[in-house]
Amino acid sequence: MRSHWFVVAALVGVATPAFADPKFEYGKADDLKDIVKPKWLATAELGLLFTTGNSESTSITGGFKVSRKSGDNKFSLEGSGTYAKSGLRVLDDKNGNGTIDDPAQITAVESVTAETLYGKARYDRFLTELDSLFVAAVAARDLPAGKESVLGGQLGYSRRLYKSKTAETVAELGYDFSREDLIVGDPVAIHSIRAFVGHKAAMTVGTDLDAALEVLTNVNHETLPTGADGSAFNDTRINMKIAISAKIGYNLAVQTSFEAHFDNRPGPLAVKPLAMGFVPEASSVDTIMKASLIYTFAGAEPPKPPAANAAQTPVTAPK
Repeated sequence: MRSHWFVVAALVGVATPAFADPKFEYGKADDLKDIVKPKWLATAELGLLFTTGNSESTSITGGFKVSRKSGDNKFSLEGSGTYAKSGLRVLDDKNGNGTIDDPAQITAVESVTAETLYGKARYDRFLTELDSLFVAAVAARDLPAGKESVLGGQLGYSRRLYKSKTAETVAELGYDFSREDLIVGDPVAIHSIRAFVGHKAAMTVGTDLDAALEVLTNVNHETLPTGADGSAFNDTRINMKIAISAKIGYNLAVQTSFEAHFDNRPGPLAVKPLAMGFVPEASSVDTIMKASLIYTFAGAEPPKPPAANAAQTPVTAPK
């Protein structure tokens, strides 16, 4: 197979996310502790996989995060996108003789398997070291999942459940609103109860674990183009993510992550042509597995030097 490939961050595996690769970010009072002047943090990640020849595929993933911390306030902005396209060879018996006997009857058909965008702006107001309130605005797009656009917002209460020198667990409870413009039918408004649990821990020096679980369920009735039952508590969505990152330089880190998304009332399947009135559902379970390089533009923390009084083993000459 002849192929040309270039990888900034390898995309290990992709299945179209149900809600455009949501990011689980939460505020922490320790982020603001001892801050005299505003503190900025900015990171970006990029991945690319490109093959030609006998196998044709293009996969691109990227994202950014920016945050500003000052006093008891924290503002964060993030965005991400994923695009994947593959080319498959198909047979077309143009002369109808039941066999393929001409190279012109072998054609390549391109198929877009992932096309998602996600953006989120969030503000946290800390009441105590353990408690905070937050409000967020969200925008997304996921064509393979049948969603032309998703606009919405969140608000709620955040509580730090556990804190140690190397780990922290945070829980959130609140309200979520989403307006989904689907590829078929009228827009759907979803009013939901949202619950979230996030855990971060330092596994070793320079290696961190980040895990999160989010559950949303509707409290209103939805009229769905697929004809599924849209009664309250039937449109339940579960999102989970686990990621491990390791520093390989002052500003650079490598991260591997796995995400799973479940939507009990998925959007309409984005395929054509379909018979009039037939609107099948998209898959209710999607997964993403990827590896990426993350570069920190602002706010990178230098490695901590060893303590001045740290015990040192004397060096002796071999006998």
